[in-house]
Amino acid sequence: MEPEILGLLLAVALAAGWIDAVVGGGGLLLLPALLVGAPNAPLATLLGTNKLASVFGTTSAAVAYARKVRVDPRLVVPTALLALVGSGLGAGLATALTSEVLQPIIMVVLAGVALMVYFRPTMGAATDPGLRTRNRVLATIALAGLGVSFYDGLIGPGTGVFLIIALTAVLGLDFLTASASAKIVNACTNLGALVVFAVGGHVDWLLGLTLAVCTIVGAQLGARTALKRGSGFVRAVLLVVVLALLMRMGWDLFA
Repeated sequence: MEPEILGLLLAVALAAGWIDAVVGGGGLLLLPALLVGAPNAPLATLLGTNKLASVFGTTSAAVAYARKVRVDPRLVVPTALLALVGSGLGAGLATALTSEVLQPIIMVVLAGVALMVYFRPTMGAATDPGLRTRNRVLATIALAGLGVSFYDGLIGPGTGVFLIIALTAVLGLDFLTASASAKIVNACTNLGALVVFAVGGHVDWLLGLTLAVCTIVGAQLGARTALKRGSGFVRAVLLVVVLALLMRMGWDLFA
């Protein structure tokens, strides 16, 4: 790989780590950059390499959040354990299914997310304990632990966004607590998918670990920014990332 291409990938990995730590969606930057930087590499290898870099960034962000934000282990632990399974199943099908089938559905969901966040400014502003019923908790564990994690293993970009929306819209968590909880689950989704890709020999370990250094730095900066700026800042970044995801998927689908 040419030095200038590697330098660009390292810069993108730094930015991806920052975005991933704040709200998720770092794959929106890093995966396309890998596709451009290594056009002759197999898609599965690029997906696996992206997961290797991402798992370090999300884990680093999760540790940074855990020091400042209190998360509920009764919610996070079972969701994270299910996420290992769900993302592994998604990664197992990543080379057999095409994402084009799912993209129109995902775009509709993302559009709904953008409208929900925009027109409900109070959502995620503060925790609403009244929404945390037993059935809602179980539904969130199933939705985030299996549904969203399966999507992460199969396609990837935007997983953190979907996790945060599930935690805020269904359980009434504030955006900052939801982001902290989502990082733990997202680290497990990345790990589950990475194991499957690694077993299949679809990981460039040298490149992935090099990019991981930058995702860790970006994740630490992003987590500190989110903790300092609060839920309002996370909400604003969330809207930007959702709109960027919509444009990216629209381009892939119609270009």
